[in-house]
Amino acid sequence: MTIYVGNLSYQATEDDLKTVFGDYGTVKRVVMPTDRETGKMRGFAFVEMTESDQEDSAIESLDGAEWMGRRIRVNKARPRENNNRNTQRRNSW
Repeated sequence: MTIYVGNLSYQATEDDLKTVFGDYGTVKRVVMPTDRETGKMRGFAFVEMTESDQEDSAIESLDGAEWMGRRIRVNKARPRENNNRNTQRRNSW
């Protein structure tokens, strides 16, 4: 399972997230997507932890918490949906 963390401060770093989520267990990976054109952080991240009960505990405790001046959203990440427009475009050649 992966955790989605939204409404992040643009000053937040991967190490900051590892520290905060590390209070709930072992963090396996943190991904902070950036804008392709500017290279700046997009304001959200994904966190993976080693145990699902640790993730559940982090979600319960951190969702809605104020962190770095912003009220963050923390929940289970949903799988990315297929973008039908790209599929249609490729098939229409």
